[in-house]
Amino acid sequence: MQQLFESSDERYGSPRMLRALQARGWTVSKRRVERAMRGLGLTPPMRRRHKVTTQADVTHAVAPNELARDFTATRPNERWVTDITYVWTDEGWSYCAAILDLFSRSVVGWAVGASLSTALPLAALEMAVRRRRPGNGLTHHSDRGCQYTSADYRAQLAALGVTVSMSRKGNCWDNAVAESFFATLKKELVHRRSWPNRALLRDALFDYIEVFYNRRRLHSTIGYKTPAQVESDYALGHAA
Repeated sequence: MQQLFESSDERYGSPRMLRALQARGWTVSKRRVERAMRGLGLTPPMRRRHKVTTQADVTHAVAPNELARDFTATRPNERWVTDITYVWTDEGWSYCAAILDLFSRSVVGWAVGASLSTALPLAALEMAVRRRRPGNGLTHHSDRGCQYTSADYRAQLAALGVTVSMSRKGNCWDNAVAESFFATLKKELVHRRSWPNRALLRDALFDYIEVFYNRRRLHSTIGYKTPAQVESDYALGHAA
């Protein structure tokens, strides 16, 4: 358990610890795992609250809530959700935009920068498109932040031929998966240390998202598998 806790960079609580032990052949109950973790002092850091970073522009048109809180998907690149959060560094505020695929909960695109301009989520979208090359039938869901309702961002979505979906006014639950990802990111990475500069933050985000979150972290909503494992299983099941 000590090794598993350290290999998760001290991020695993008892539910993921239980699943990780079971995956390695251990027969153990949730209660025993909880007792052992308390006895060993294996406690992940507590979650902190965070504030909204996107603001609506009443002059921009908005799309209907096509997703309607249905956070399921039957295949990769069927439904993407996105949002923006903030991180304080000694150089000032930094902002991170991320796009998640609802099928595997994989972060398919992300970007970090010093500005909340539309260029930030556009960079995340560019990464996602370059990596995934989505075909027809993709739905892109966001809140009503001015970055997502801007002409530049909407033009990119139109060029991709995607269905645009947006949360209802002032309703964070309509984008719960993206909100949950950033809460996890804050708990498991951001709030555990201070950030002297943006370069160090960017490197840490790369390691967390690309190495840990997408490939090693067990996700409860996908059966305590990793996003990479879910997509690999899908690809094997649909191989020609």
